[in-house]
Amino acid sequence: MRYLDRLRVPYRVVVEEQEYRAYAQVIHPGQLLVLDKAYQRDYQTCDDWDASRSKGSGPARNFIWDHAVSEGAAWHWIMDDNIAGFYRSNRNTKIQVADGTIFKVMEDFCLRYENVAMGGPNYENFVLRRAPRPPITLNTRVFSCNLIRNDLPFRWRARFNEDADLSLRMLKAGLCTVLFNAFLVNKPRTQRIRGGNTDELYARGTLAKSLMLTALHPDVCRVTWKYGRHHHQVDYSKFKCNRLIRKPGLEIAPGDDEYGMRLVAA
Repeated sequence: MRYLDRLRVPYRVVVEEQEYRAYAQVIHPGQLLVLDKAYQRDYQTCDDWDASRSKGSGPARNFIWDHAVSEGAAWHWIMDDNIAGFYRSNRNTKIQVADGTIFKVMEDFCLRYENVAMGGPNYENFVLRRAPRPPITLNTRVFSCNLIRNDLPFRWRARFNEDADLSLRMLKAGLCTVLFNAFLVNKPRTQRIRGGNTDELYARGTLAKSLMLTALHPDVCRVTWKYGRHHHQVDYSKFKCNRLIRKPGLEIAPGDDEYGMRLVAA
């Protein structure tokens, strides 16, 4: 939230009822939305865990999706609350951004096509300065900072790995996802920050979350060991056949459009 304030990007924060007063001390009450408890009660966790355990981020994410629809929005952004910053990646250099232009760029790109379901920036730590990357990667997972098309017949599910599950269900429906390597999000790795899902869900490690995704998508997913912990490994290669479909009459001007972005010395 602090970083979005610095970028002068408007936002709202979904909080549980018991947390409202604490958040209202540091965020204007007009920016707060209280989560409808029905979304927690009715959420599809895809497991048989005790009902007293946290159901993760999915209920709030579904509430946000439906709230965006209720306001007549065609798309919505949803972001994790522990994001530390955003970057433009260009010519093997990561440059911290100073306004919200990158969101406009990603929106405009996704809106060019009839069959893009979701887009978003890649993790900063996954894009190495010494390794060249194309500006986008098609048909893979989009995590933690998601631009989602509202009219799709999907909603979040699963107590764990709901980002990967939603990405895979969209891809299996023949739609496309767009992961932007030109724009990056500084997102701490799983279990690095106390509180939230780290305390509620990952206290016993990450094997359960990896097993859940494997059970939901055994055709493309397996459990492996990397980053010093159990992790899921997804084969996205089968979705290469999902091709972008340009909207009729779309005209793209020649040359590079920098959207007014320029380098400024810090």
